[in-house]
Amino acid sequence: LAAYDSYYLQTVVSVFMMLFGVNFTVYFLIIMRRLKAALKSEELRLYLLIIAAATIVIALNILPMYGSFFDALHHSYFQVSSIITTTGFATVDFNLWPELSRMLLLLLMIIGACAGSTGGGIKVSRLLISIKTLRSSVKHMVHPRSVSSIKMDGKVVERETVQSIGVFIFAYIAIIVISVAVIAVDNFSMETNLSAVLACINNIGPGLDMVGPTGNFAMFSNFSKFILSIDMLLGRLEIFPLLVMLAPSMWKNR
Repeated sequence: LAAYDSYYLQTVVSVFMMLFGVNFTVYFLIIMRRLKAALKSEELRLYLLIIAAATIVIALNILPMYGSFFDALHHSYFQVSSIITTTGFATVDFNLWPELSRMLLLLLMIIGACAGSTGGGIKVSRLLISIKTLRSSVKHMVHPRSVSSIKMDGKVVERETVQSIGVFIFAYIAIIVISVAVIAVDNFSMETNLSAVLACINNIGPGLDMVGPTGNFAMFSNFSKFILSIDMLLGRLEIFPLLVMLAPSMWKNR
């Protein structure tokens, strides 16, 4: 994308990357002329808020590297849009950006796009429900007799849904920790290993350090590449389908 050398073309790509990170249900509501219902989506609002906040913070952080706030904002928005939607395009080598910007991009890799979109990551809806669950738990500790329900877009979220999200996040973290530990046998830096696993399980493409936008995964051993390949499959299939397929009980005669 950097080869186009056109802010106009890159901005068009940035906008459409962001749009395809939105839950497709929102577009269905718009087509059905239920614009108010679409705009009331809590996931959509948090998704746009994360993009806006990350773009501004990174733009201010990288401003000394580009001199012009417009240039910094342009490159910041493109990379934020690309990373949070797990598209993987790059217009600059963000591996050279300050530590704060790189850390924010790493967090965006984990968050990912909205549920029901083309993006990967843990999804904004899971993040939102997890935040509400934490808030509800803290409130219950302060007021043990209080009764509160977790709601999403005005609808109560079932206990089973909340539990499944907790299990998913635990499995997600466990897979990342195990994968990073396993590929550490290649003796690369923690930044390289962690970002490589995150880039694969979230289906992003580039990571940081040796697997940054100007690097690749060629230096990993065949064994590590096999582990990272499994991570890509786990991430694309939302973890559970592949785990179920690999479970021994799945193949036993009933």
